Amino acid sequence: MINQYETVFILTPVLSETQVKETVDKFKDFITKNGGEIIHEENWGLRKLAYPIQKKSTGFYHLIEFKTSDGELTNKLEIQYKRDEKIIRFLSVRMERYSIEYSEKKRSNKPEKKMEEVSWAKINQKSDI
Repeated sequence: MINQYETVFILTPVLSETQVKETVDKFKDFITKNGGEIIHEENWGLRKLAYPIQKKSTGFYHLIEFKTSDGELTNKLEIQYKRDEKIIRFLSVRMERYSIEYSEKKRSNKPEKKMEEVSWAKINQKSDI
């Protein structure tokens, strides 16, 4: 049975942009080489943490959604996260039917939402004139 998973990890803020990309690519390659299929990924960028972790108050957030029939892939992935000193926190979750539908709906509405924001900005600019 094929399950869909979502994993979010936080990278230490002292990394350069290329180091962040290399680390993300490393985990994406790990997923695909172990029988996973990447559905979607999002780079949330540098964000403030809710509480300090390892004396750091910010971190680079990244989300990856993937499908796999191997239930052990998430365990293997989390071991890789623990071994990598660039990762300060991670969370992997198996997605249920409703969360998959919500995620797909959110992805499909994202470009439209940006267009709405742009049109509202234009309307507000016109009303100020």
